[in-house]
Amino acid sequence: MSDWLLRDVPALDRKIHRIGLAGNFGIDANTYAAALEAGVNYVFWTPKMRKVTPTLKAALKKDRDKIVLATGPTFGYFGSSLRKSTEQILRLLDIEYIDILQQFWLGKISAQTNSTMEVLHALKEEGKVRRIGTSIHDRKRAGQLAKDRVFDMLMVRYNAAHPGAEVDIFPHVNPMHTAIVSYTATRWRNLLKRPRGWSGPVPTAADCYRFCLSRAEVDLTLMGVANQQQLQENLKALEAGPMEKEEMKWMRDFGSVVHG
Repeated sequence: MSDWLLRDVPALDRKIHRIGLAGNFGIDANTYAAALEAGVNYVFWTPKMRKVTPTLKAALKKDRDKIVLATGPTFGYFGSSLRKSTEQILRLLDIEYIDILQQFWLGKISAQTNSTMEVLHALKEEGKVRRIGTSIHDRKRAGQLAKDRVFDMLMVRYNAAHPGAEVDIFPHVNPMHTAIVSYTATRWRNLLKRPRGWSGPVPTAADCYRFCLSRAEVDLTLMGVANQQQLQENLKALEAGPMEKEEMKWMRDFGSVVHG
């Protein structure tokens, strides 16, 4: 495995594989298990990802310390419901702690209030949660959250068609305090299609992941695959390492056309 795909992340106090495993995009249980076996140790999971839940649960039972589990309740508006949902997840997966408890899509389906923050910190103190994080679309707000060190992890949109995090978020991140997880590397697969007016090469999924990971501020990017062939192709291509300057320019030019 290439050294650049492994990183010590101070904000998480863990060494992680820089590709995180998402449980959607039609992934089957065998592919999910194969990814874990290949060394992918960061897992983004929600209770709605039922197809892979038995596989994840078995992996957690087998060797809990190897997996970094990021999860959270579907809605997080109130402290009381946040605690209840978190404890339901602990029971469902039969685990004692969650590595990263997220508030999903802050400002949309969750809220940062005195109540929710008190519960998040209380769960940390109780040992039920090791780190707290959030996913967020509002880049300006995410930058302020990073600056204020509110969360241990921020999950933000970043890809060649949406590079705004480079200006609004990344400059405010102290890696000792905040981990950055990027998602939508392929822009929901739009970056894998030839747009009208583009005559050059079209990126692969691995190119999209390499683009994200070539930014030092990005600790890991989430990968969505449907089968083992896609998984193996991506992991093999990622061995090429970070993109060169010319490759980054190509991706940015392509992303600009895709964005329109």
